[in-house]
Amino acid sequence: MQTISAYILAFNAAEKIKAAVESVLWADEIVVIDSYSSDRTAEIAEELGARVVQVPFNGFGDLRNHAIAACQFDWIFSLDADERCTKPVRDEILGLLAGSPPHDVYRVPRRSFMMGRWIRGSGWYPNFRQPQLFRKGGMRYTLEPVHEGYEVRSGKPVGTLQNAVWQFPFRDLEEVLEKANRYSSLGAPKLAHKRVSMASALGHGLWSFLKHYIFKLGFIDGWAGFVIALGNFEGTYYRYAKRYEGTQNWAPPPSEPLRRDPNF
Repeated sequence: MQTISAYILAFNAAEKIKAAVESVLWADEIVVIDSYSSDRTAEIAEELGARVVQVPFNGFGDLRNHAIAACQFDWIFSLDADERCTKPVRDEILGLLAGSPPHDVYRVPRRSFMMGRWIRGSGWYPNFRQPQLFRKGGMRYTLEPVHEGYEVRSGKPVGTLQNAVWQFPFRDLEEVLEKANRYSSLGAPKLAHKRVSMASALGHGLWSFLKHYIFKLGFIDGWAGFVIALGNFEGTYYRYAKRYEGTQNWAPPPSEPLRRDPNF
């Protein structure tokens, strides 16, 4: 049986980290990559037997490359703190490692739960991010600050697992707003070579809403689908608007100190 490391990215995820770590207790080691959380994220992870490595946040691509370097074993399984490995995924991975896996890099489908329901539309199922299972040395991440890409360092094609991990992307509606704000700030620099305006920000935002709610069937998920589409509108709109703001000089006009007029 080949060995496997599981790494988990976390930041101020005290409410989520326990379930994430417990879902990969079957791995040969668990590494939690924390960016100096101010809550009990690191303590909870260590209490469960994980090794915590503190890495300053310089974008998600850089963070994930540090995670790869921290893992010791033959294979790496990647989770975020809002994801959970499932029993079918565990068994599929262990079955692969018991033999000779035909691929060195695997995508893993995700099934998301939001507002009390499993999401079927909105482009969220099956949903894939960067490959989550790979042989150590088989891939690296590119250095975009958010929605980072990856580079396969293997001559074999990328495979896909049959079973899905679970994702719980938002704790509540407040976190929807927090993520839209944070991710739009991280994504704005990626638009540095594009001409942007407030009108184009609105246009891109509206297209993102329509794409997720209509064309990706978000409407079949009720209010959850509407909130997902609205969150995509906000994240996209503010990403372009923040980039436009960075090209403008919106400083207030100068003002002079006002002293009492001697005539009064």
